[in-house]
Amino acid sequence: MTPHMLTRSLDRGATIFLLVVAALGVLIPLSNLLLPAGSFLQVPTYLVALWGKYACYAILALAIDLIWGYCGILSLGHGAFFALGGYAMGMYLMRQIGTRGVYGNPILPDFMVFLNWQKLPWYWYGFDMFWFAALMVLVVPGLLAFCFGWLAFRSRVTGVYLSIITQAMTYALLLAFFRNDFGFGGNNGLTDFKDILGFNVQAEGTRAALFALSCLALIVGFLICRAIVSSKLGKVLIAVRDAESRTRFLGYRVESYKLFVFTVSACMAGVAGALYVPQVGIINPSEFAPGNSIEAVIWVAVGGRGTLVGAALGAVVVNYAKTFFTSGVLAPYWLFMLGALFILVTLLLPKGIVGTFNAWWDQSNEKRTSATMASAAAEDGVTEPKLAE
Repeated sequence: MTPHMLTRSLDRGATIFLLVVAALGVLIPLSNLLLPAGSFLQVPTYLVALWGKYACYAILALAIDLIWGYCGILSLGHGAFFALGGYAMGMYLMRQIGTRGVYGNPILPDFMVFLNWQKLPWYWYGFDMFWFAALMVLVVPGLLAFCFGWLAFRSRVTGVYLSIITQAMTYALLLAFFRNDFGFGGNNGLTDFKDILGFNVQAEGTRAALFALSCLALIVGFLICRAIVSSKLGKVLIAVRDAESRTRFLGYRVESYKLFVFTVSACMAGVAGALYVPQVGIINPSEFAPGNSIEAVIWVAVGGRGTLVGAALGAVVVNYAKTFFTSGVLAPYWLFMLGALFILVTLLLPKGIVGTFNAWWDQSNEKRTSATMASAAAEDGVTEPKLAE
């Protein structure tokens, strides 16, 4: 991926989006750390963590838009890859607690001591090292996506059937991680984190750094997606989305293209989950709930499928609305409001917020161009020929 390829793949909207994210990634941490508490421009620490969570959701929305908006793969199980990345980071954070846990065991996490585990399971080995945990954040979701995709795409499972089996996959993982003997904390999950890379996860400086890192990851993820969809590979993906059978008849190995982009998307979701966990402070099996994956698809639909910028914007807008409406008397009705939002967007804005705006902007440009050409022709004394009667 060369700098020229990245520059060529950016249009005005993408450039503005990147500049806004970069500015927020710098200004919000500086405002939190440098300005005195209570100042009008000072961003409280809880808002830094909240907006960091939104940035992680935006990365997940980008991952879904990459496969759904540009390849036509509607996954209702991407929450599984998000949660697996979160568990990989959570395992590292649990290993950093050491003797500061409730039971003071230097090796076993508290929940293992409580359940009378005698030794650390083999799949926990290596998670005391950050580089290994960071590698697993990519490898575990990517490997699951590769194996799942190889079986599904090789069998030419598409459409609603693929959506159903992705949902079944995440539900199976939900049931597995709920088990206490699975070795991941059961219903309570992993929590009570202390340090990350030697820094207190509750400290203001650490939260500001995590927010900045989330914005950086969002920028990198966006650039990767833009580079993919703007290349020849992206054109093939769009062809697969619009006419998969015809693309296959032209000689393209459709399964390979779908498998590649599905695996890349899963790795992005894993990174989002890994950044999400230290900012929220917990990871439990509820992250595997199929409803979470469906909600993430709604973010993309609201923002604009096949736009990337719209997917990220939809994630922020919907989650901000969720935060606002679930803190008052409307809290019990949030799911109904979310469903109504999805229906209204589908009926009134089928291209989403950004997609509808782009269509309106293109039409306006065409009208202005036509008016300019007509005006120039009139000034030159050129008129359109009249048809003979």
